[in-house]
Amino acid sequence: MVDSAAFLRHLAAQPAYSGQTTHVEHIPSRQASYAGLDKPLPGRLQDCLHKHGLPRFYTHQAQAINIARKGNNVMVATPTASGKTLCYNVPVLETLLGEPFSCALYLFPTKALAQDQLHGLSQLFHPDMLKMAEFATFDGDTPLSQRAEIRKRARIILTNPDMLHVGILPNHRQWSRLLHHLRYVIVDEAHTYRGVFGSHVACVLRRLRRLCELYGSHPQFICCSATLANPGEHAQRLTGLPFEVVADDGAPHGGKDFAFWNPPLIDIARSVRRSANSEAASLFAELVSRNIRTLAFARSRRLTELIYTYARQRLAEVDPALAEKIKPYRAGYLPEERRQIEHELFTGQLLGAVATTALELGIDIGDLGATVLTGYPGSIASTWQQAGRSGRGKEQSLSFLIGLDNPLDQYFMRHPEAFFGKSFENALINPENPYILRAHLLCAAWELPVSSIDDKFFGPALGQELAELQKQGIVKESSKRWYPLPAIAYPAQNVSIRSASGENFALINASNGSILETIEASVALFQIHPGAIYLHQGEPYLVTELNLDSRTARARPTEVSYYTQTMEITGLHVLNVMRQKSSGQTGVYLGDVEVTTTVVGFKKKAQFTEEVIGEEPLDLPPQHFPTVALWFDLPPGAVARIDREQLDFPGGLHAAEHAAIGILPMFALCDRNDIGGVSTPFHPDTGRAGIFIYDGYPGGIGIAEKGFDLIEQLWQTTLKAISECPCVEGCPSCVQSPKCGNNNQPLDKKAARVLLEGLLEE
Repeated sequence: MVDSAAFLRHLAAQPAYSGQTTHVEHIPSRQASYAGLDKPLPGRLQDCLHKHGLPRFYTHQAQAINIARKGNNVMVATPTASGKTLCYNVPVLETLLGEPFSCALYLFPTKALAQDQLHGLSQLFHPDMLKMAEFATFDGDTPLSQRAEIRKRARIILTNPDMLHVGILPNHRQWSRLLHHLRYVIVDEAHTYRGVFGSHVACVLRRLRRLCELYGSHPQFICCSATLANPGEHAQRLTGLPFEVVADDGAPHGGKDFAFWNPPLIDIARSVRRSANSEAASLFAELVSRNIRTLAFARSRRLTELIYTYARQRLAEVDPALAEKIKPYRAGYLPEERRQIEHELFTGQLLGAVATTALELGIDIGDLGATVLTGYPGSIASTWQQAGRSGRGKEQSLSFLIGLDNPLDQYFMRHPEAFFGKSFENALINPENPYILRAHLLCAAWELPVSSIDDKFFGPALGQELAELQKQGIVKESSKRWYPLPAIAYPAQNVSIRSASGENFALINASNGSILETIEASVALFQIHPGAIYLHQGEPYLVTELNLDSRTARARPTEVSYYTQTMEITGLHVLNVMRQKSSGQTGVYLGDVEVTTTVVGFKKKAQFTEEVIGEEPLDLPPQHFPTVALWFDLPPGAVARIDREQLDFPGGLHAAEHAAIGILPMFALCDRNDIGGVSTPFHPDTGRAGIFIYDGYPGGIGIAEKGFDLIEQLWQTTLKAISECPCVEGCPSCVQSPKCGNNNQPLDKKAARVLLEGLLEE
């Protein structure tokens, strides 16, 4: 058990401590709450559960099982470590017992999670209820020699949406046994299916349902998720089916102390703070040195490696043996390397790991005493998922959230009640996004010709999007059925479901000619421009050449102590106003827009200190994409006051835009990088000054729409964030943006306050 109070006192006594602890939330332990099933389980299944120490069900487990047994779709949205797995394993195993040919498909967002759940199934139900041949993972790591046998015999297939999309659905005739007998589809970690990825997965699931109907099955869906504000709506949008929601957690939980830790100011006037990454390494090393098993989360692969390296150095100074008891964990490692680290964590060989969000999900790595979160993960749900990795049993645990230098992190540091008192966010997806839907309609037509009755799966836009595909010369119509043109071969392999575009650039290792990675086209100019530092499996490469015609870039290994960050200039053209409303004296709008982004240069930033050590220009072509934006006019009274007080009006617009973009993720389940903005004293399409905030993906995914609906709350919170920041002129914690192509010029913090105050006047 972790003595949180004693450890926090120990930190406060250290020479480097200068009041970093801004708040400690004491979350009490909670006893379990149990409930019975509406009718007893089959004796064989009940005996198996008893044998493994599971004689009773928590209230949410019993409720979910009862709903599933009635034939209804169920969404279970409860915190991490609440035993959601039984909510689907019990009804599935009961059905498999009673119907000898029935099958189930389990979907997990990662291969690692599928492997972990396979191990769990084996421990719980083999050999008493399942033979080894009856359950298996089927993904990119499955040996070719085993695939035919799995298709022939397995009754529970554990896979991921990527393999379902590119491997199973296009080859559905080989999977006819599974599809004909499919009774359950399990969608675990459903909260991860949001934004572009979630919109793609929603289309994949509609294709699955369509093929199931072809083979005569109508499977039930059981979805499991971390806590969301809209679990029922999200499950319905994801699958296209109605759901019953189970959200009252009956599982026991140990107590937790959750500390908010703000790096100390090193320049008060400019509000510059000590590096959050350095603070994370120090906290992690301190916890491990006191024998507290700890998981530290970083927001990127690069920072995972850096925090690990710093922590290892600090531990080596205390005790060289301790330095060997921590490891980094992230995507990019070989599967066997990741499995080895997971095993070492689970068995207690390691005292800690520094990880990306790859370990946020429910892979069982045993009991941990503490978690360290380097920066707000972007959503309340993800924060609790990461923090919940410690204290998974009934023991006391400790979590730290370290504030980064941005408006939202610093708002929470000053207002912890806004975090702990805030309800969870909405998960946003848009399966009707035309760019995503068209790609999956082509895949669907390749699997089985599409007809007008398929609108029950793909929605009312089906006819319009098929007409667009026909216009593009990709599909043809015959007898009211649409087919791909003969030249179209296996379209699924060209559709990346984890990005908005299926097109990729190849990054080539100039030292040996091998392909290092493929990079999605929409982000290529931001990641592999000439001069960029690109990290591959922790090793830095300097990009020396980018060829837009061949979609290739060349890079060579290098040793540098900086990373690169692009600077962009953005323009926006209004295509159509979809909705509008008045708020106080101001008009607020939501509409279709075209965004033009030009990468004009990049900054070199020192690792850990984040100091800008150089800037270089770039000459790259502009990128255009249609999306959805919200925008609003400026109140005349506020504009007059800015003129009267001789403040900088363009600087005020620019500062308010940056701050609002930084705060919007508080209201929508998105990342700061999922949205963009433009501010201008005069926009030719509106004839007025305005601030625009848009979705950063072609077609939009619902973020701007959520901002439009909650615009007053967005203004209020943005004003609070600016007003309370201690800096004088504006800083990264309030109005500066790390991506600003204009080098954060002009910015006027005081003018931004005046504008936001005017927007909130009745």
